[in-house]
Amino acid sequence: MPPSGFGGLGSASPSPSASVSGSPPGAAPAGWWKPAVGVTWQWQLTGTLDPSVAVDVYDVDAVTTSAADVARLKAAGRRVICYVNVGAHEDFRADAGNFPESVRGRGLEGWPGEKWLDIRRWDTLAPLLEARFKVCKDKGFDAVEPDNVDGYANNSGFPLTAADQLTFNRRVADLAHRLGLGVGLKNDVEQAQALEPAFDFAVNEECAHYDECDTLKVFIAAGKPVFHVEYDVDTAKFCPKTTALRFSSMKKKQDLDAWRQVC
Repeated sequence: MPPSGFGGLGSASPSPSASVSGSPPGAAPAGWWKPAVGVTWQWQLTGTLDPSVAVDVYDVDAVTTSAADVARLKAAGRRVICYVNVGAHEDFRADAGNFPESVRGRGLEGWPGEKWLDIRRWDTLAPLLEARFKVCKDKGFDAVEPDNVDGYANNSGFPLTAADQLTFNRRVADLAHRLGLGVGLKNDVEQAQALEPAFDFAVNEECAHYDECDTLKVFIAAGKPVFHVEYDVDTAKFCPKTTALRFSSMKKKQDLDAWRQVC
């Protein structure tokens, strides 16, 4: 949830799917990207981008990462995921004024300036989220990581249900796919089994800390990777389990700068 702003538009149409070893950098896309289990990754949302990490995939911010940054990563053979907040309003973003007060709920604990969105208002949110996803598409990203897709399980200020969340998350996934982008399920572990068919990978924070990693095995069983981080648990404690589960795991600092410690 680091601060960023949004601007710019673009579009593309999906076509047949591509694997992690699909089109070479610079080739025309063959549909949205579907990563393979076991690919390595770096997640950096703050600080000066370090493009030198020897991994298959980078997950970086939609706005602070330039189109030139994305092009450089892809020219080096990396796939690039675009971090986008879809479930919370952020008063520090360039498009903040486009979100009416009626869809802004309670603040997110620990994240000043952010408020949960009324995800039932797809009529209002869809064009705003499409514009954000088009920013990612315009810059050359391969996929999106939509954040805060578990408002129903938090004190959002709205009477959101599990069914509301399933509907919203599936709509978000479909929106990404219609733009030719892969899409990952961020957390929302409780609904992982129901949502796995709609998503191409999972991004998880602290499933070892909360003893939830087994719930994400549905992605691995479907041939889809789980990109996983822990913040407080030592690698010696979580790596044996997550390696056995075939997760792409590492330890990160919670501000998600360039530092990483892999399994």
